Amino acid sequence: VQLVESGGGLVQAGGSLKLSCVDSGRTFTNYCMGWFRQAPGREREFVSAVSWNGASTYYADSVKGRFTISRDNAEKMVYLQMNSLKPEDTAVYYCAAAKYGCVPGLEVKYDYWGQGTQVTVSS
Repeated sequence: VQLVESGGGLVQAGGSLKLSCVDSGRTFTNYCMGWFRQAPGREREFVSAVSWNGASTYYADSVKGRFTISRDNAEKMVYLQMNSLKPEDTAVYYCAAAKYGCVPGLEVKYDYWGQGTQVTVSS
């Protein structure tokens, strides 16, 4: 499994970005996929996750109603649509894959991680 994120950038508050993560591995469809973020000086935190078939989605309270996670198993892609962005959303965003199902917010349950993509929201 190799995860590569893209789509980060600089956006004004209130704007939108869509992050993408592609998996070059062979068993993508079996994995729970998640997004985490880490702001400067802070610990990495859970943002969102989606079950292997897309039937279940999970969100941190801080992003609920603004962010939407989705996946395309045929393309081995997972997406994070981020709307109504706030300066406090500024962070490096990481894509992660969990082999043994979704325990969404538990970082240790994720087996594979991407390198991250920077999201900066200006006020």
